[in-house]
Order: sequence, then structure tokens, then C-alpha cells
Amino acid sequence: MGIFSTIMDKIFHHANAAQPAGSTTSAQPSGAGASQQSQTGTSAQPSGTTAAQPQLRNVDVNVVLTQLATTKGGGGNWQTSIVDLLKLLDMDSSLAARKTLAQELDVHAGADGSAEQNIALQKAVMRKIAENGGKVPDNLKH
Repeated sequence: MGIFSTIMDKIFHHANAAQPAGSTTSAQPSGAGASQQSQTGTSAQPSGTTAAQPQLRNVDVNVVLTQLATTKGGGGNWQTSIVDLLKLLDMDSSLAARKTLAQELDVHAGADGSAEQNIALQKAVMRKIAENGGKVPDNLKH
């Protein structure tokens, strides 16, 4: 599983855990989608997703991450910093991990590890989450 897939998985699981018992959502792991999709009539995966990535339909990413940051005592500046976002999700935020993520998302802004690249990576992650059905405010994507 790639770094971006792990990011989506962690956000999905936090969103899923935050829902009250008995409530329904259209966010589901894509592996569980085939039988449930035919029963509920929901559409197939959006283009650009892989089988390892959950669909984030109707998951408000800003709310999920803000709640997670609150439970962890702040979460740093995850809105603009890929390092803080990765730390918030309990992921490796090392330069090597960020280089791998930059390759996955085809981000070539600034030198490896620079503030320019880190900000571009965070925005690319948010745009990609939005492309895969997550609700992401415009200010986090641009």
C-alpha cells in the first residue's frame, strides 16, 4: 500500500469510527463495495482509485482531521504542512517518506524537503482526496 493509500485509509477509519452506531454512510472500503453497491444502487468507484483505497463519499475531511487534532492536543499546522498532517495520522513524516509521496502524487515543487515542496504535497494530498470523493474545503486544496 502506498503512502497516499494509507493516508486515505486512516482518514476513512477515523471518519467511520466517529459515526454513531446504527448510522449509515456511503463511505466504504472498496473491497466491500461490490455486493453492497449492488444492494444499495450506489455507483462504482470514481476513476483514479485503486482497490486498496477506500471511497470517501460524504466524509468531511476537515471535520475528521480537526476532531483528530483536538483529541491529540492540537495537531500542529496540518492544514498547510504535510509533515504535521502525516504526524497527525501517526505516519512517517521523514524526508524519505515525503520523497516517496511526492513521486506517488507527481509533485515536483521546490527541492526535496523544502517548505515549497511540503506545502505543495499537502495541497496535492487534499486535492487527491477530493478527487476520490472526500469533502475538502477549497482553501485546503489551493
